[in-house]
Amino acid sequence: MNLTFYGAAKNVTGSCFLLSACGRKILIDCGMKQGCDDFENEELGFNASEIDYVLATHAHIDHSGRLPLLVKNGYSGSIIATGGTCNLLSIMLRDSAKIQEMDAKWENQKGKRAGNKTVEPLYTMEDADLTIQRLKMHEYNEKVTLCDGISFVFTDVGHLLGSASIIFYITENDEQNTLVFSGDIGNINQPIINDPQYLEKADYVVMEATYGDREHQPEPDHTSGLARILESTFIKGGNVVIPSFSVGRTQQLLYFIREIKERKLIKSIPDFRVYVDSPLSIAATRIYADNLKYYGDEETKAVMAKGVDPLSFDNLYFTQTSEESKAINADMNPKVIISSSGMCEAGRIRHHLKHNLWRPECSVVFVGYQANGTLGRIILNGVRKIKLFGEEIAVKASIYNFNGLSAHADRLGLLKWIGSIKNNPKRVFIVHSEEDSAESFKDLLDRNGYDSYIPNPYAEYDLTKNITVSLGTLPQKKQDSVRKRVMSAAFARLQTSCKRLLTVVDKHEFAANKDIEKFARQIDRLADKFDFQK
Repeated sequence: MNLTFYGAAKNVTGSCFLLSACGRKILIDCGMKQGCDDFENEELGFNASEIDYVLATHAHIDHSGRLPLLVKNGYSGSIIATGGTCNLLSIMLRDSAKIQEMDAKWENQKGKRAGNKTVEPLYTMEDADLTIQRLKMHEYNEKVTLCDGISFVFTDVGHLLGSASIIFYITENDEQNTLVFSGDIGNINQPIINDPQYLEKADYVVMEATYGDREHQPEPDHTSGLARILESTFIKGGNVVIPSFSVGRTQQLLYFIREIKERKLIKSIPDFRVYVDSPLSIAATRIYADNLKYYGDEETKAVMAKGVDPLSFDNLYFTQTSEESKAINADMNPKVIISSSGMCEAGRIRHHLKHNLWRPECSVVFVGYQANGTLGRIILNGVRKIKLFGEEIAVKASIYNFNGLSAHADRLGLLKWIGSIKNNPKRVFIVHSEEDSAESFKDLLDRNGYDSYIPNPYAEYDLTKNITVSLGTLPQKKQDSVRKRVMSAAFARLQTSCKRLLTVVDKHEFAANKDIEKFARQIDRLADKFDFQK
């Protein structure tokens, strides 16, 4: 009985784990790696046609985004998830395929002029449709026999509509083991969905630790906290731009803004407009609305019992077309713009940043985790200028990191989740976490008597013998890619300085010859000093 870590090892994104037991190979999640080079997503690391079963913890792309690639590469079995997850995957995988096709088309348009080879999309819409046809639903707390010796149960982990932890019950060579994959563990007291369901027994645990090194800022009233940001921005005459994950976070924001309007917390513009500018967000909101009677928490069901739509209010606009999207920034009235992607890596949000980042009266509110190497993390880190669509954009808007909306449990929430297991697991594998966060959480677990381990990418572990088979590797290309992305802002600044230098040179056209010669010598010395190719 072996476990191999193909993703989310010493990294937050790309969750993908392979369980080999009872002569079968079972894949848990197959997520997209974000903030990295494309080739890292192309390499699965295993033969897709040899996989017997696939189970998905939830629909977020960092857990599901390479499922169509898996099918494209030869996987022919079912993809098992809760009903809520299957419903969301039906729209998210098609959206992801559309992005893959559009990105490839754009690269080929540029590459043709440069004489480059044709780029193929990671997968196509046809691959996504074939993947969706393989979805198979099972609900929470339903014990399902997967094959001889292996059964499983989905439990509500409170992270997203339909999100689940997976408990595997494995009997091999007359030995019984319980193996738990946490999935993403939800924060408590979130709107719309339930708090995490706690477990009682596990021999081995594969556990996320996204926020294993920190505790969320106390924000007893999320609605008031968000309202303060909106009010201060509207008073200045600016827009509030919110890069938001289309599934889960956007629906939370709509829930809070409905409450803001109901409680009349905005005095400057009480009837302010809110735009949800993302076709995926729009489709996901419809799925949420259709499924809340099954997956909603008690508070949400109480709102619905009053005849109120918990995700709707006056002056809420859903923009489907690119023309509608462009019109949002043509309107100079203060407004809220909710758009994807949540880490600013693609999509319409980049256009809204281009139009609003340079305006000091505007605000950009980050409401979710920003992975290393993503544009969202770069902005949060305080960069002064970024480059979007070939144009340099100054960062003058107010930047907020609204941790109160996190869908992930914090350090104490994670400890509470693992602490609910009454027996002491043989080992806890810490995944879905950057290295500093993982090390901090490992220290906390070790001090509380747990045997914890932080696997490298591609590490393999023998669960029967409780030993490491392979230590795996830490891909250097990932580090180089992140470093390159972070340095891009500095290079943009260098280009700006160069433009300024050319302006100064033009001013010397009618200067004295000796001054021109002196200036030229200084530029030559500077070029000689920094010419790395000499």
